[in-house]
Parts: sequence; structure tokens; C-alpha cells
Amino acid sequence: MPQISKKGQQMPSSPIRKLVPYAEAAEKRGTTVYYLNIGQPDIKTPQVALDAVKVHSLETIAYTRSEGSEDYRKKIAGYYKKNQIDVTHSDIIVTTGGSEALMFAFGSVMDEGDEIIIPEPFYANYNGFSTASGVKVVPVISKIEDNFALPPIEVFEKLITPKTRAILICNPGNPTGYLYTKEEIMKLAAIVKQHDLFLIADEVYREFVYDDVKHFSVLQVPGLEEHAIVIDSVSKRYSMCGARIGYLVSKNKAFINTALKFAQARLSPPTLAQIASEAALDTPQQYFDEVKAEYKKRRDTLMRELEQIEGVKVAKPNGAFYCVVELPVKNADDFAQWLLEKFSFNNETLMVAPAAGFYSTPGVGLNQIRIAYVLLEQSLVKAVKILKEALKVYKD
Repeated sequence: MPQISKKGQQMPSSPIRKLVPYAEAAEKRGTTVYYLNIGQPDIKTPQVALDAVKVHSLETIAYTRSEGSEDYRKKIAGYYKKNQIDVTHSDIIVTTGGSEALMFAFGSVMDEGDEIIIPEPFYANYNGFSTASGVKVVPVISKIEDNFALPPIEVFEKLITPKTRAILICNPGNPTGYLYTKEEIMKLAAIVKQHDLFLIADEVYREFVYDDVKHFSVLQVPGLEEHAIVIDSVSKRYSMCGARIGYLVSKNKAFINTALKFAQARLSPPTLAQIASEAALDTPQQYFDEVKAEYKKRRDTLMRELEQIEGVKVAKPNGAFYCVVELPVKNADDFAQWLLEKFSFNNETLMVAPAAGFYSTPGVGLNQIRIAYVLLEQSLVKAVKILKEALKVYKD
């Protein structure tokens, strides 16, 4: 019998999607499921983006340039300039989602067997991208007791080896919602310059920051031009997850030229999605103000309700739309499956994302879950009530 590759066998399953069959079975039984497991916003896509696809005059949906259309990249550069980030269209490569941007970045700066340091918990697919690239993840554990702040920089120092090529952060964080401060970014900038590493920042949630704090990008650090790489995407910003448009941004020309070769190998990003994404850049500021206000209300509601459950610990997020919750259970994977298979309250139940899949250190995060607060406030209140009732009867 033909053999599956070792790399394929080592690819991790998604902790976010692996429970889908159990949720589908629950719905077939007539149980209402509140989906707190995945960051699919329920906010409407800007009408200007939808209209651009409806009224386009293309007669042939042809390839675009491998790096994305020039007009679109110029508009992206304009977006960054509005956010006090000075880049040009030649510093940008449009990709098929932020996922492809990460894959291109990994392929451009690391060889098989190289190492990348990542504070954990982190976006679960970083594990998958690393495995696919033959790269070793070296984790630095951040703790819920510290609200998942950046671990001491001395910990990073101790982990750097001749194989280390980059440090990767998600800012604001998925799954934690933690927003790194300017001071924390400057500490990371200093260490990557000292050791001649890349600092890769996944900034796809940059628009979602709360409590009058501001996002500080690695691209804003003076003297970091040769080290800084940003991963970005339209998925969350414009509620366009299905468009699959992201981009790489860096002022390091050698990196951009290398990533372009990967882009050329897959030909081009999707044409119609670029049309929608370019139009989305004309979204009025009011849209973002309203979206941020809505998510802040949801966050505050969720925090208030969770904090009333005995034995539950929650880290308050300053960005994105996720939080990590520590439960009084031994194994959140078992608990999450039990919720869908065996529990309902008023014929309703929950789907959550067990947090162990957001770590690469074995045995860490076993009693944690990630909650995405992408539901209306009244649904979040109901969902937390269900969680409270479930914890009363669940037995490890």
C-alpha cells in the first residue's frame, strides 16, 4: 500500500474545526448550537465591496499580476499611510488569504530544520504552517495570570540558537486578544536586530483595538526595515473571510523579491476577490467605528457574565474578538465534545474551541478554551448561561 508522508502524518488537525461533525449531529437532533469556536464575524461585509463585484465590467476573469494588481497595491499603501506606516506598493505582495502570506514568509526566510520562536498560545495554524515548511516551532509560554503579556525578553534570549531565523507574533493576538504595547514591540525589535533575525507580525486584527489604546506596528519601528515582515488580510477587517485575500508587507527588498517567486509559482491571487477588496478600502470610517463599538459591547458583556461563574478564570482582551477562558475541568477537549454529544440546556448547547491546540508545548492549556465573541449580546448571555449549567453537571 502506498505510504503517506511523515509530514502529512504530523500535520495537526484544526482544534477549531475538528468538532464540526459533533455539532452537525447535535443540530440534526434538533439542538440549537451557539458557535463560539470560530472567528467568523456576523458583521455585514461593506456594501461597497459587494457592489464592486456585482457591477464589474470584465468579460474575461483573467490572471492578475502575481504580486496583485498595481492599482490595488497602491490603494493598500494608501491605507497604511493613513495609519502612519510609510510603505509603497512595491513593498506589498497580495496573497490568497493571510494563510498564504504566512506560507510565503516561512518559505522565504527559513529552510527545513530552522527554528521560529512564537509566544504561545498562538493561532493554531502556525503549527500547521511550520510542519508544512519543515520548520521547528520554539514556544515561549505566556500565562493567563499575566493576561498573556509578552514574556520577559530574557526568555527569548535563552531560546535563540544558530538555527533561529525569526520571531513571530500575532498583534492583537489570536486566541488571547492581547495587544502588545509599543514598549513590548521595541524590546522584540532590539533582540531581532541584535541577533539578525526577522520579526514577523500577524496584524490582521489591527482595526479591532479597544479601551482607547492604539495599535503599534512593527513597520513603525525606526531602523527595523530589513527585519520587519507584516502579515495582513481583509478577512476580519471587512468581514470578508471567504474572499481569501491577504498580503505581505515589508521594506526588505530581498525578502519581497524572494516571496514574489513563491507568488509566481501559484500564478496570481483571485481576480474577483481583489476587485471586492480594492473597493473595500473605500469603506467609510463610520463602519469601523460602529464595528469596534459593537465588539467592545460584546466583550464587556462576555467578561461580565463569565466572571460570575465560580472556578472560571478569563483574560481580558484589548483587541481582536477572542478570549481564553480557564475552566474547572481537567480536559477541555473532552468537555467540548461532551457539550455537543451529551448535554443541552433548554435544548441548546455550545461549540467552543479547546485551547490545547493553540499551544505547541504538550500538556499546556488542557483546561482552557477559546471563545470568539462574534455573536449578538443576547446570544452571548445565553451561551454563558449554558456553560454555567454544563459545568454544574460535567464530570471529568
